[in-house]
Amino acid sequence: MALILASTSPFRKMLFENAGLIFETEAPAIDERAIEATLEGSGANASDVAEILAESKARNIAEKNPAKLVIGGDQTLSLEHRQFHKPNNMEEARQHLLDLSGKTHQLNSAIVIVRDDEVIWRHVSVAHMHMRKLDPAFIGRHLAEVGDIALKSVGSYQIEGRGIQLFEKIEGDYFTIVGVPMIPLLAKLRELGEIDG
Repeated sequence: MALILASTSPFRKMLFENAGLIFETEAPAIDERAIEATLEGSGANASDVAEILAESKARNIAEKNPAKLVIGGDQTLSLEHRQFHKPNNMEEARQHLLDLSGKTHQLNSAIVIVRDDEVIWRHVSVAHMHMRKLDPAFIGRHLAEVGDIALKSVGSYQIEGRGIQLFEKIEGDYFTIVGVPMIPLLAKLRELGEIDG
């Protein structure tokens, strides 16, 4: 199996490893913010943006790896009409949590498979995240406890760790929230004959 994950995300890598996939990782050389800027005013929603970024990552790596199956993934967080990015610093992380507090936001996890110049498959899963009303002092303590890991994800939290304490209800599967809709991906890889079924 010649499978490449077009990502250096430790969370995506962990999901692939835990599923028993044999794969390589390669970091795509794309400017995500520049791609997003070209989409402004196009009517693309947060789910579309995740899919376009995932495809851009997969195509970037597929160009350099003929005949190999390349998997690109991306995740966006949307609250009403606003899209969130990874925070640049702890103050931004604090502001993100304040903005999300007491509201329901969406995590849009896209996966795209490319071989050579052909998109073989694309999929987006959405999770609805109901964050409880958070006291600003609690947010400060929470960020102090989790440290810089808060800067590694959109929304400034990881539900696989202390971030689970921020929520009162979650609608969606764990894998979508962590960043790769693994169940549909594995089904597609079996269908393609890339893994045993």
